[in-house]
Amino acid sequence: MVAMPQVDTSNLANRGRLVRDPVYQQLNELLQQLIRKGEFAPGQQFLTERGVSERFGVSRVTANKALSHLVVAGALEFRKGVGTFVRERVLDYDLQSLMSFTRRATLAGKKPETRLLRFESLQGRDVDDFVRRALRPADTDALYYCERLRLADKEPVILERRHLVGRLCPNLSKSDLKGSLYSVLTQKYGLPVNAAEQQIRAVSVSAADARLLGVRAGAPALRVRAVGCAGEPLWLEDTLYRADCYEFHNALGASRGQQPAGLIICSPTPATERQSR
Repeated sequence: MVAMPQVDTSNLANRGRLVRDPVYQQLNELLQQLIRKGEFAPGQQFLTERGVSERFGVSRVTANKALSHLVVAGALEFRKGVGTFVRERVLDYDLQSLMSFTRRATLAGKKPETRLLRFESLQGRDVDDFVRRALRPADTDALYYCERLRLADKEPVILERRHLVGRLCPNLSKSDLKGSLYSVLTQKYGLPVNAAEQQIRAVSVSAADARLLGVRAGAPALRVRAVGCAGEPLWLEDTLYRADCYEFHNALGASRGQQPAGLIICSPTPATERQSR
């Protein structure tokens, strides 16, 4: 999130006018107050540029600048052809801190759900070269493979495919995969899940995956390939994140400190808009 400027806004909202420069910073704070005080709830359409201009007595240019700043800051989101809306609570996915989807969704006030689509036991000889290079199994080593659909507030947002080293999590069951896999690995098996190397790229969703994710074929997605470690390679995942639900963000510059890159889960584009594209 972009930090909003701190200005003295005591009683400004009650006076209903702006009194100090810079005007757009005061306007940013006043618009945020409307959100914080509940005048506009998460998911609700926000004031238009014209509405902001008339309500606060500023130019359309200043109103546009303030609204654009709040979109960049993550307080508002713009939906093409519809308008500007108060952004739903978001799920910050810090790429340098391992945390389960279940935990992240709960912290963001969303209800997590996991649908297990496929689960099977394999041997090292059964997997392709990419998996063999990542996990380094012998031909007879046991592996597990699973496919899971992750939902937030009943909306599919992640399609996950994952191989796990069977030796490190013996007797893994279907019931273990219906919630937080991180919790199972750390609590049931006592594994120190402490690192993951991730590669991220933009892709177009195939027709089959699109049906599972509830988007049109060819829709954009973020593909994350990652090797998770517990002192040694533990899993290989190949996961699709819906691009209309997730944003990749990063902070650069020594003055900002070492803030890690991350992914944010956003309000999904309404189904009616997805279908009309």
